[in-house]
Amino acid sequence: MANHVYSISEVVGTSPEGVEAAVANAVTQAAKTVRNLDWFEVQNIRGQISEGAIAHWQVTVKLGFRLDD
Repeated sequence: MANHVYSISEVVGTSPEGVEAAVANAVTQAAKTVRNLDWFEVQNIRGQISEGAIAHWQVTVKLGFRLDD
């Protein structure tokens, strides 16, 4: 494995469909403007309750991306 230097960005993804969809939304959106994304780490999971049921998921995600040489 080559030596790399990473920067970390924190984003929040949301979805009414679940945690995986919220993470995917965060990564997909970040990938539109951030190059060299290599990894993610879920920090927090929250949800909205409406009428006694889960209505929406919100996930805080740390994204690691390699800095250019």
